[in-house]
Amino acid sequence: RLHHLRSLSLGQGNFQLQDTSGAARSKADFRGRWVLLYFGFTHCPDVCPEELEKLSRAVQLLEADPALPPVQPLFITVDPERDDAAALARYLRDFHPRLVGLTGSVQQVREAAAQFRVYVSAGPRDDDGDYVVDHSVLTFLLDPDGIFRDFYGRSRTAEEVARSVRGHMDSY
Repeated sequence: RLHHLRSLSLGQGNFQLQDTSGAARSKADFRGRWVLLYFGFTHCPDVCPEELEKLSRAVQLLEADPALPPVQPLFITVDPERDDAAALARYLRDFHPRLVGLTGSVQQVREAAAQFRVYVSAGPRDDDGDYVVDHSVLTFLLDPDGIFRDFYGRSRTAEEVARSVRGHMDSY
């Protein structure tokens, strides 16, 4: 299975983005850690908050076992036009305390999403200039080598995600 996943070439590039403090961050900065990565946007009415709650809960479940290595939760916006560092910081404080938010230029974000084959499409603007961004709803698991190991869709519970991550850690 791992050989098949590697053949997909998901997440093999090295994105260049900025965190909520404005510091430059790349995928390489997270090597040596397990990463749960979600692409979303702060103006999302329901799906993104639900998925970030699930991701946060999965990380908490894994943290409950001190024998396991820590997992780094990571959020990359798909809406850099509205999601600057300050907006991300405000939004992400309601989730896991170690959740790192990343943004960048439209091109940087597009390239990061493309590395994971994340679909992103901004919808039409309403009279107030507001819009919704349609995007893939997946959480990706990266191992300490930065290699894509698994993904989790909306149907997976936090408990299932934590159990799967634990299994990947055990077989690493």
